[in-house]
Amino acid sequence: MGIDLPPLPYAYDALEPKISKQTLTVHHDKHHAKYVTVAKGMIDGTDLAAKECKEILLEAHKAGNAGLFNNAAQAWNHEFYWNCMKPGGGGKPTGDLLAQIEKDFGSFEEFTKQFDTAGQTAFGSGWAWLSWDGSKLVVDKTIGAGNPMTDGKTPVLTMDVWEHAYYLDYQNLRPDYIKAFLDSLVNWDFVAAELAKVKK
Repeated sequence: MGIDLPPLPYAYDALEPKISKQTLTVHHDKHHAKYVTVAKGMIDGTDLAAKECKEILLEAHKAGNAGLFNNAAQAWNHEFYWNCMKPGGGGKPTGDLLAQIEKDFGSFEEFTKQFDTAGQTAFGSGWAWLSWDGSKLVVDKTIGAGNPMTDGKTPVLTMDVWEHAYYLDYQNLRPDYIKAFLDSLVNWDFVAAELAKVKK
């Protein structure tokens, strides 16, 4: 319960050369860790301290508490993001996930086009998402710490497009990072499991 900093689900160098050990170390141990530390400090001694991160970010959003929302949402977003990647990932999914993507987007290629566009057009810092809206899969982009859960959707995939996610490896070439994410990093097994949970 509460907000914590889980270890990465793989070694710090596991995603090389697409994402470097240096990037993962700074991103997880500095950026993600700070969101967790700040959020924990804000809820310490309150009723929220015993709640799950998802509940905390949704209650903060409902209450208009931007400071808590930003840090709790970033803690949740990052933990989810790490699980959305794996060594040797990417490419095309299979099975029920692929069938759902093709049903809702017309083709896998159309999905990747929309997801790429979401990532490239999130102005400044943000996230690209594949989410279940209750009846179908949809692509969204959010700015800052935004999360589709505040609109009643359930994320099944996310990609961090804050500069700290890619700048050490790609500098200003966000499109190259997005291509690497889709071609070589996405953990489609995790995405399929998340979709299966939400469709039950």
